[in-house]
Amino acid sequence: MTAMIAPANEAGIIAAVQAARAAHEPLAIEGQGSKRGMLRPVQAARSLSTRGLTGVTLYRPAELIISARAGTPLAEIETVLAEKGQQLIAESPYFNGVFRTSAPPSLGGVVAANLSGPRRITWGATRDHVMGLCFINGAGEAIRSGGRVLKNVTGLDLCKLLSGSYGTLGVITEVTLKVLPAPETSATLLIETPDLTSAVAALSAGLGSPFGVSAAAALPHKDHVMAALRLEDFAASVSYRIEKLRGTLDGFGAHRVMKDGESHAFWRGVREVEPLQAAAEDAIWRVSVRPSAGPPVAAVALALGGRVMLDWGGGLVWIAASPSIANHAAISGAARSQGGAAMLFRAPEALRLAVPVLPEEAAPLARIGARVKEALDPGGLFNPGHLRAA
Repeated sequence: MTAMIAPANEAGIIAAVQAARAAHEPLAIEGQGSKRGMLRPVQAARSLSTRGLTGVTLYRPAELIISARAGTPLAEIETVLAEKGQQLIAESPYFNGVFRTSAPPSLGGVVAANLSGPRRITWGATRDHVMGLCFINGAGEAIRSGGRVLKNVTGLDLCKLLSGSYGTLGVITEVTLKVLPAPETSATLLIETPDLTSAVAALSAGLGSPFGVSAAAALPHKDHVMAALRLEDFAASVSYRIEKLRGTLDGFGAHRVMKDGESHAFWRGVREVEPLQAAAEDAIWRVSVRPSAGPPVAAVALALGGRVMLDWGGGLVWIAASPSIANHAAISGAARSQGGAAMLFRAPEALRLAVPVLPEEAAPLARIGARVKEALDPGGLFNPGHLRAA
């Protein structure tokens, strides 16, 4: 069993990294441990966790800025914001159901994985809202990038570099995020379409309309595909715009409107990929493509006996299927053929060790990545083997 180190402050993180560096012992970096099943298993005997670094360190509602230590549970951040009628912009998912864990996702973990929910298609990814962060590099040095103001030009933008690095470049200890007011209400238009291609056409028409769609997904049923489009804002605005949207999309199929409570629950399910969680033995792939390429990729998965759902207007294809090397090759190949990329999001450890969980990088990008890794983690201490086989 991996030994756990969980310092209570940044100084303890620095000491742990410096000790590991002196001993030439790699570390598995994690927050609360809610996503250990993501990507390749880390090849390290010791785990360094930020779960001891919790709490909001700065909150200025009038300036739409919040800072918190990296181990702070995401739910705690959301509660603090909700008290002031504000929200995290990227609608970050928890994925507890996907990874079959009760551990709370941490703020640092969400940023390190750059996890974004349905609102990403209109408001951007998590990394787009990171104003500043603090992290410890592989030399045991504390580095601060960005700041605590919206108009920030402080130094190199390491925030975007660390966001989505999966703990391979540094140990994030604190994060500053831009936030926004929460909408007064929401409504979702559900349209019954004959197939995925028709559903994506409806989503594209809705997203291209002037009515401010904030989320667009397609969920297959037995004999049809449900296209879903969400509107958020003040109640009077949502009421007016949902009627206009219904009229614009009337020709795509039978439809109905979900009001705020039902709409909120529906999109929480989309965010957490609930329709694909039923079979715990299935592997789950996350495929990013242009929206029009979503249906062809989904067709390959369905031919394998898999199940699918599409988010981000069709540009994010979630696939659940039997965990096999053959299925992984077929899904990865389908993504490549459409100019996209497939990530093996959840699978048994044996499969995650046997196949590339991420697409191969082009040689020039790989060389740049190696240079960045050498600059920030010269000893290769952090999460070795997590992204690709060593």
